[in-house]
Amino acid sequence: MKSLSQARNLATKSATLARTRTATMRAMKTPEFVLTFSCDDHIGIVQAVSTWLLGIDCNIIDSSQFGDAFTGRFFMRVQFSGDHELTSLQAAFVEIAAEHGMSWELWDVDVHPKVLIMCSKPDHCIADLLYRAYYRELPVDVALIVSNHRDNYGLAARYDVDFVHLPITKDNKAQQETRLFSEVEARGIDFMVLARYMQILSNDFCAKMPARIINIHHSFLPSFKGARPYHQAHERGVKLIGATAHYVTADLDEGPIIDQGIERVDHRSSPAELAEIGRDVERLVLARAVRYQAEHRILLNDNKTVVFS
Repeated sequence: MKSLSQARNLATKSATLARTRTATMRAMKTPEFVLTFSCDDHIGIVQAVSTWLLGIDCNIIDSSQFGDAFTGRFFMRVQFSGDHELTSLQAAFVEIAAEHGMSWELWDVDVHPKVLIMCSKPDHCIADLLYRAYYRELPVDVALIVSNHRDNYGLAARYDVDFVHLPITKDNKAQQETRLFSEVEARGIDFMVLARYMQILSNDFCAKMPARIINIHHSFLPSFKGARPYHQAHERGVKLIGATAHYVTADLDEGPIIDQGIERVDHRSSPAELAEIGRDVERLVLARAVRYQAEHRILLNDNKTVVFS
């Protein structure tokens, strides 16, 4: 029978071998990229992109497209692999994009976006995002947590994420937003997530980060605003509880919708139970929206979104 120390040594060697195999497989993996674009809808767009990829010896892994009959716009997301550098691909695609009048972006799949999460006292959404990011259930790197309260400092420390406390008053809001944007620039933040952040960002700040700030809020049929929304919902006897993830714009809670979710409830549900159900929906909807953003699955279509889920 093996001794305890022998068993531990064997387990350590097995783990080391597993990590080595994983690193080797990653090193041998052909690079993957995501191309997204929109343009006026016309014949030959898909063929042009496919022919370009064939010509540079790339393999299409996944492709989704949508033509909007109401706006006359065409949207496409294609994930492909090929032995290329991102910068060379971007340079090579310029001619195709110009020919078809495309608004486009191209990313390396292995480069995870850097995310800044903002929160206040509620912790259900930020706890869920940190857990998913830590265990690689979300393809993001959480670079910073910013809050107007200190309540979630311990949560940030648990996941070894930097935490910045920016208390907000009517007199210091502009100053604090300047500090916030300085963090965005200094840390190379790709997008922000408002995980139940109970403050309103200024129009100027929103304008600096178009389609780069995601918010989550409760949404009911009918809708209840202001304080104690779940108590209002209980008093009206709602049958559906929901949540909406959307981009933040200067128009409060009117930004393009990314994702929504609902759960059925009935007369037996107390306000506390409604709130609990609502928190679950908020967690799931926000996590989906963050994933869509991180995987470059969202394209703007006027005041709406095209989401290739």
